Amino acid sequence: MNDPNALASQPVPLPRLSGFTTRRALIIILVVSMAARVAVALIMGNAVDTLPGIFDQVSYHTLAVRVLTGHGFTFDREWWPITPAGQPTAHWSYLYTLWLVAVYAVAGVQPVAARVLQALLVGALLPWLVFRLARRVFPAPPGAVELTALLAAAWSAVYGYLAYYAGALMTESFYIVGLLWVLDCTLRLAPGAPPPTAPAWWRWAELGIALGVTALLRQVFLPCVPVLLGWLYWQWLRAGGRRVTGGLVLGTALAGAVCLALIAPVTAFNYRQFQRFVLLNTNAGYAFFWANHPIYGDQFVAVLTSANYTDLIPPELRHLDEAALDNALLQRGLEFVQADPARYLRLSISRIPIYFMFWPTADAGWLSNTVRLLSFGLALPFMLLGLGVWAVTSRGRRAPGLLLVLFLAAYSLIHLLSWSLIRYRLPVDAIALVFAGRGAAALLGQWGRARGLSSHLPLSPETP
Repeated sequence: MNDPNALASQPVPLPRLSGFTTRRALIIILVVSMAARVAVALIMGNAVDTLPGIFDQVSYHTLAVRVLTGHGFTFDREWWPITPAGQPTAHWSYLYTLWLVAVYAVAGVQPVAARVLQALLVGALLPWLVFRLARRVFPAPPGAVELTALLAAAWSAVYGYLAYYAGALMTESFYIVGLLWVLDCTLRLAPGAPPPTAPAWWRWAELGIALGVTALLRQVFLPCVPVLLGWLYWQWLRAGGRRVTGGLVLGTALAGAVCLALIAPVTAFNYRQFQRFVLLNTNAGYAFFWANHPIYGDQFVAVLTSANYTDLIPPELRHLDEAALDNALLQRGLEFVQADPARYLRLSISRIPIYFMFWPTADAGWLSNTVRLLSFGLALPFMLLGLGVWAVTSRGRRAPGLLLVLFLAAYSLIHLLSWSLIRYRLPVDAIALVFAGRGAAALLGQWGRARGLSSHLPLSPETP
């Protein structure tokens, strides 16, 4: 393979393109992104089926209809995992359920309306945020077309997995947008970021809103918050002579207060429902229990076929309500780990190929295999090349890129230590496309130089 330093150390030679500007190119990318996702939404239509990887949409649709018809957050029959009919559930994101309720209240119970509206929103926001992250990690010279950021945004616009889930009635797409928003807010608060267009108090408040919204969509995000704040404090300590400023402390407090203000109503509602503390959702205990059950031995299986998940729940715990059962199962899961830490380590290691799977498998349909191969399988070499270019040219110290790398590592580790599925990796895919854009730009530069093309679109991640 070519030396990453050589790939990144020279401008990218490309022929002059009449009328080609970053703004125009980005608009085209956003239009293509929205069109692709709307097409998927229309194909899925009004039917709410258990399509590959998106069976949770049946639960969200059913729960939204129950709320809309005055039955609250309950189901009319026993529901996953083993929630009795008519009993409260906090297993599902309240925020996303209420999103569906709002759409159904206006448009009628028309799933296709929610799909199309979601596709339009995500189709515009996701590539735009990927573009914003990429331009901070790999800034272009002043006045130059931001090719790396455009390539990253374009890739996210047509990335098969991201387009597929944009039409699904579940949290994935909005959650990924939320994560990108959080990272963008964090980068804008770091010292040395471009001059802000909003007052400091608003930028901290925006971070709090982004944190709260993202957590409300999926609570698994919360363990990553210390990583984000730790990076931010480290940047300010480096810039301020290893001294924490009062503004940083007050800003962090404001962001935390805003985030807690968004979460607190859900926690209070859960207490009224279950008479016990439940921060957001009742699913972590179930997931950790099932993910580390002795039935796996040393080898994790993404989807069990040898047993029914609900049958694994001990009979003596089945009388508990959903929240109490979640706590009890978490304790059982921790007992599995304590009883045999070596097995837990081997089991966690066995989750790595499942989490990073890109190759076709015999138990998946042709469509799933094709999308998997043309999404992560195609992008992975470019992601690795872009990471190599970033590591070599910045010696691994360029702050914006380091934040993304730390987040990718922390988020992946959470799932490797608990439950791994391909769809749980999708936020990693979206963020890593920033590096895939750099890898593609580096190869494009090599191609242009080999053909002696004139240089009109310089790229250099080292340019201030």
